[in-house]
Amino acid sequence: MSTTAKTLKPLPTARENPLSEFNWSAKDKRGKVIKGEMAARSANFVRSELRKRGLDPQAIKAKGKPLFGGGRPVSTQDVTFFSRQIATMMQSGVPMVQAIEILAQGQKNPKFKSMLNTLRDEIAGGSAFSEALKKFPVQFNELYRNLVKTGEGAGVLDTVLDTLATYLERIQALKGKVKKALFYPAAVFAVGIIVTLILLMFVIPQFEETFKGFGADLPWFTQQYVNASNFLVGNWWWMLVAFIGAIVVGVAGYKRSVPLQRTIDRLALKIPVVGSILHQSAISRFARTLALTFKAGVPLVEALDTVAGATGSITYDEAIRKVRDDVAVGYQLNLAMKQVDIFPHMVVQMTAIGEEAGALDSMLFKVAEFYEQEVNNAVDALTSLLEPLIMVVLGVMVGGMVVAMYLPIFKLAMTVG
Repeated sequence: MSTTAKTLKPLPTARENPLSEFNWSAKDKRGKVIKGEMAARSANFVRSELRKRGLDPQAIKAKGKPLFGGGRPVSTQDVTFFSRQIATMMQSGVPMVQAIEILAQGQKNPKFKSMLNTLRDEIAGGSAFSEALKKFPVQFNELYRNLVKTGEGAGVLDTVLDTLATYLERIQALKGKVKKALFYPAAVFAVGIIVTLILLMFVIPQFEETFKGFGADLPWFTQQYVNASNFLVGNWWWMLVAFIGAIVVGVAGYKRSVPLQRTIDRLALKIPVVGSILHQSAISRFARTLALTFKAGVPLVEALDTVAGATGSITYDEAIRKVRDDVAVGYQLNLAMKQVDIFPHMVVQMTAIGEEAGALDSMLFKVAEFYEQEVNNAVDALTSLLEPLIMVVLGVMVGGMVVAMYLPIFKLAMTVG
């Protein structure tokens, strides 16, 4: 008879000797086989710990490492979940180290689990939570770390983590809306292009072979599609290489060239409807992030420095850094925002009212909520606008090819008749 026991607590950690995961099986005093897992420095430590607990070790094996890099990368969604769960457990009185240990035991993603184990080891070894987070700057950015540090100093870390979780959830929802607005038309057009290529490469050649036997000339419209098909079939390999090469060069150039990033960002902001969504998204993220940092007690100049990179737009990033420089030399925030001439009048006025009333964070939260709703409305409007447009474009792409294939049939029927 075999049962599965709850995972035993890991042995005290040594920061200079990281723990490994072991699967074990042992017999209790009644002879029942119990299975579980344990984090320890070696199999001997696992065996010793099991004997201390009155168990007879039967088998101890190190957990194998998964293939292909050990699981998916740690995502923003994972960090949001982590923040929410840690905040909830800390508010319930669970110590930080134990809370992280509980979360680590329940993780199936090896990379996320490894990250949590490292955080646990660092904190158990005496490091502050904000210092431990510095080991993972990609997952926990400067904004996250600064707010955690502020929460530690004020003794309200659980409240700060709860606020961070809410903030990350709202930002993720906003990003999801923007991605939906951009992905939907791109996906439909991609499908249309793939269908067109399949028809050109596989259907049109068969169609041409069929009509060659009748000895009749193809209509001009049909002949253009046949020419395009012949060109594609004869040159698809170098066209594919050129296409992939262009993507690789373009992506590499974009990552390395700030002027190129700036140019593309500005062009994107000028696209009808889509540009408006990107503007509103950047303003919402700016307002919510600044409100959060300012409410946490971060000085305004330092908060603006952190907020600049959180908008998702180089244009807004550069504008906010100019605002920061003006605020640093004594300008009011609303006047500095007015100087860069990128923020709507309503945002500047709400900021001015918040500064005068001493409620800047509350006003900025209201601005963020307003523009998040505007993004939602704009995405819905864009979807409604694009649906008929997409149908027309796909009709022209695929329908034109169908017409080109039917024209010779009509011509042949007239000739025979």
